[in-house]
Amino acid sequence: MAPYEVLYGQKCRTPLRKDIEYNVGDQIFLKVSPWRKVLRFGQKGKLSPRFIRPYKIFKRVSLVAYQLEQPLELDCIHHVFHASMLRRY
Repeated sequence: MAPYEVLYGQKCRTPLRKDIEYNVGDQIFLKVSPWRKVLRFGQKGKLSPRFIRPYKIFKRVSLVAYQLEQPLELDCIHHVFHASMLRRY
């Protein structure tokens, strides 16, 4: 019997979280926050989109940071994003 089972009387739950990993060339959506007022995309507040159009991953900068191929509309923000701000297309 495992130490966790002895202590708590039940089996240990397996972690449900999976590591997020993308490859160069993958299409992804970019998460934008209307509450931070970084960018507005057509609507104000609640009705503004949470994720915007698909972008291609240009380069993997670190384990959790990716550089995107950005169009001119996003020149005002940085081009490297954390994996939590990306969602698969």
